[in-house]
Formats: sequence, structure tokens, C-alpha cells
Amino acid sequence: MLAKETYAARRLPDIGRRRYMAMQLARCESAIAGCKESVYASLSVAEIGDRVGLSSTPCWKRIQRLEAAGVILKRVALVDQNKIGLGLSVFVSVESADHSDAWLKRFAAAVSAMPEVMEFYRMAGDVDYMLRVVIPDMQSYDVFYKKLIHAVPLKNVTSHFAMEKIKSITALPMPPVTVD
Repeated sequence: MLAKETYAARRLPDIGRRRYMAMQLARCESAIAGCKESVYASLSVAEIGDRVGLSSTPCWKRIQRLEAAGVILKRVALVDQNKIGLGLSVFVSVESADHSDAWLKRFAAAVSAMPEVMEFYRMAGDVDYMLRVVIPDMQSYDVFYKKLIHAVPLKNVTSHFAMEKIKSITALPMPPVTVD
């Protein structure tokens, strides 16, 4: 269990205990996760603790539990891609004629090994896969494209070049914590 059980929680029936513990976790962990993911990610543990009503040590333990539970995935610094020479963003739609597990494993391994690919999704609808690629320029994209189409057989590849980034955030919208 992620949180220390209180006497009240131990006295509740099993379903009530799980619900009580979930509510207790949800309140604090949601607030901590929100702080870690928002613009406040660079706050110290003490500052996060102040925002969620905990002292530093319990706050740090909760952060570690959130990391262990996979809620907080990584701590990263966001880099301006233009300032490091990766000024071209491309959204690549991929259609496949083959939908076998073996093909998907080969395709996923090939695409996952390409450092230019920032995001890789299997889609529903007309397109089978969507990639977000960042590269320096059009010549670099041509090299990437040739590498992609030679990795596995593909039915169609369509590239959409971003003209301007209008909005880009990494913080997820945290759902409100409800107490029933």
C-alpha cells in the first residue's frame, strides 16, 4: 500500500479501507504530481511541501512513491529545439499493408531506434501510425525518410511540415480530486 494506514482506515471494511486510502493518496499525490509536472517542476521539495501541506521529508517520500509507482516518469529539462539546430518539426503519417505482430515488432523496433523520432503512436482511423520528428533541415529529413521507408515495407508515408509552433506544453491537465 502506498500510504501509511491510519487507525480509522484499519477499522473500515475492505472496500471502505481501499476507498479511504485512495482518497488520502489522491489528495496529496495529485497535488504533488501537479507541482512536479507544471511550471513548478523546478521547485525544491520544501517548496512543493509548502504547497501541498507537508514538511520536506514526507513530501520527498511521496515524490519517491510517485516515481516508484510510475506516476512521475522522469525528471527532465526541456530544451529549445531551435537553439540546438533542430528547427524542423515534421508529423509523419504511416500506413501499412501488413498488420501482423511480427511486422509491428520490426517497425516499432526500427522507429524506436531513430533518435529523430520524438513521439510514436499507433492510431485509429485512416492512418496507422503517427510520428513526430525533429530534424535540422530538409536534407536531414530526406535522409530520415529514406531510412524509414527502407526499415520495413510501408503502404504510404505522408509528411506534414510544421510552419509555426503555436502551443506546446508538457504538463498534463490534472483532474480534480473528488471526495465522495
